Amino acid sequence: MPIKPRWARVVLKLSGEAFASDQVDETIDGAVVDRIAKEIAECQSALGVEIAVMVGGGNIWRGTSGAKVGMDRATADHMGMLATVVNALALQDSLERAGQATRVQTAITMAEVAEPFIRRRAIRHLEKGRVVIFAAGTGNPFFTTDTAAALRAVEIEAGALLKGTHGGVDGVYSADPRTNPSAVKLAEVSYDDCLAQELRVMDLTAFTLCKENDLPILVFDISAHGNLRRALEGESIGTLIR
Repeated sequence: MPIKPRWARVVLKLSGEAFASDQVDETIDGAVVDRIAKEIAECQSALGVEIAVMVGGGNIWRGTSGAKVGMDRATADHMGMLATVVNALALQDSLERAGQATRVQTAITMAEVAEPFIRRRAIRHLEKGRVVIFAAGTGNPFFTTDTAAALRAVEIEAGALLKGTHGGVDGVYSADPRTNPSAVKLAEVSYDDCLAQELRVMDLTAFTLCKENDLPILVFDISAHGNLRRALEGESIGTLIR
């Protein structure tokens, strides 16, 4: 008997760095993208869960980096939005080679390569079994792709926002585990405790949007093979915030 997924519809947030690796010099490691795509396709097929993905662009460009060297922040952020489209197209290609029907929707109109984001169309794609990849963030400067992921999750009435981490951090800790060896991993934590303890989960705008709309956040390590399916099947991995 097939396992019923924990949530029927989710938004998976992937940072741009999740598409890169130390194995290749390029900003996108095709083998890494293929692995992520295969896991997404397997979860959609085996569990029947509706999956939307919000991609970042930090492996190519970060708006804050341009602003630090004097670039106009709005211009730098728009460059970052275009970087997310590059990652979205790479993921789309991998998904479709894995046999998974996919649509890319962007917050900035570029009809030659992707659909514009239309809420009802995105929901319809999901209902038809397609994976929807959201790119270009919110389409506005000064907002992160974390905020865009939270916004899209609320808009499409997702059951949860899955924040896939990388680099060995597999959840939310009481302190930064990379600098503090005594940091303790938290299996579950409330929105209020995250705010009170100043736990860095995502930017405050994104976090507040999730809190105000009772949208659970699961923080887990996307780089570990099989973790996405474990998360959707309800196994106790990562950190659940609600």
